Amino acid sequence: MIYVKKAIVVSKLNNTQALTALLKEEGFGSVVSAESSEIAKDFIENDDFDLILINTPLENETGLEFAISCSKTTIASILVIVPSKSSNDVAQMMTSKGIMVISKPISKHLFHHYLLFSECFKERMNRVVKENTKLKTQVETMKLVNRAKILLMQNLRMTESQAHHYLEKQAMNLRKSKYDVALRVLKTYEN
Repeated sequence: MIYVKKAIVVSKLNNTQALTALLKEEGFGSVVSAESSEIAKDFIENDDFDLILINTPLENETGLEFAISCSKTTIASILVIVPSKSSNDVAQMMTSKGIMVISKPISKHLFHHYLLFSECFKERMNRVVKENTKLKTQVETMKLVNRAKILLMQNLRMTESQAHHYLEKQAMNLRKSKYDVALRVLKTYEN
């Protein structure tokens, strides 16, 4: 399966085409645009984007609050384009939130490097999310196995060591995971 990089451009209508063209040149296969944060929120709730590009100010808002909101609810890279006179202040505020700030006017070369950096950031974020999911699964498995051990200890008068050995032996004999064996124990004794 071929992966298509997706971006959303949040900008006033007159700037959208140029930014969309830049992103297409940089290899984004799918670029959607929104004129306000409200419209963008609908897109973001219904799709996963690799990049959220916000060209500030928006029509009736700065767009900065929207950027902060996105940083809390998505794992997309977020780039905010701001007027040069406020870029240092905005960068100070946004950097700690994982949001990159680009000063206007945009240099094509610098924009390219920001996108490369955002792609690196996205890859690292994906690895962290994957590892977090793996750890959550391991913790849930440990909780389930421990509950099964307690039930074996209570119902079959096993020691903790015996219950542990029983679960491992059953898993090996049945060619099942300890999780599956623990689930069977729970179904048997939890009623």
